[in-house]
Amino acid sequence: MAARPKLVTAAAVRQDIPRESQEPRLPPEERMYIEIYDAIMEHRLPAGTKLTEQTLGEIYDLARHNVRKVLGKLAADGLVDLEPNRGAYIASPSEQEAHDMFELRQTLEQMVMQKVAQKATAADFDKLRKMIERERDAYMQGNRPLWIRLSADFHIELAKLTGNMLLVDMLRRLVSRTTLLISTTETTGQQPCSFDEHLLVIDALQNKDEKGAQHEMAHHLEQCACRMLKRPEKRFDLRAALSKGDA
Repeated sequence: MAARPKLVTAAAVRQDIPRESQEPRLPPEERMYIEIYDAIMEHRLPAGTKLTEQTLGEIYDLARHNVRKVLGKLAADGLVDLEPNRGAYIASPSEQEAHDMFELRQTLEQMVMQKVAQKATAADFDKLRKMIERERDAYMQGNRPLWIRLSADFHIELAKLTGNMLLVDMLRRLVSRTTLLISTTETTGQQPCSFDEHLLVIDALQNKDEKGAQHEMAHHLEQCACRMLKRPEKRFDLRAALSKGDA
């Protein structure tokens, strides 16, 4: 799937102009996809949440067949599970699936290290370092949703440098799905995807130390897997999570 379109951020919204007049005029299906994608990645809709077709249709003024089309796109991204006769749920990977996903990520991201060490330019590394700084700033400012997003995006940006889009698509699905394992509960000293570890990976790559980069990435993914926390058992309201309470 192509990269997700960007909506206007809250910081960019002028106070003297109604918000709805400032945002891009997106088709309802595309807007639904973006908003649910963001809500999942930012953990406003946690793993296991049921996505009710009727409610989503009312929120976005869409017929059920259009709602199903959007849910199908989210399922292709690995963020939603479609269960026969039960409906759509935010993906909730089992412990075994989580183990399998991290095992596969180890293999794919080792390949990424090999290719990036050979192909990346100074400009590429500058871009990645700026991303890590934004990740660090988001964490220090307590902006957990942005921190989680940037932490996941770092791995995708690395994969893009390989030039292998099939690899990028496979890794994007795995990264998205493993991101769902991060608990919404703050836990002191536990960082599900550490910016410091990201920096060690980049240092090794920029020094053309392919083996060192592979070692740092393997260690990083091991730590990510160990730091996945138990998700809270909690029911969420779709309208509230999608900021549609007044709809």
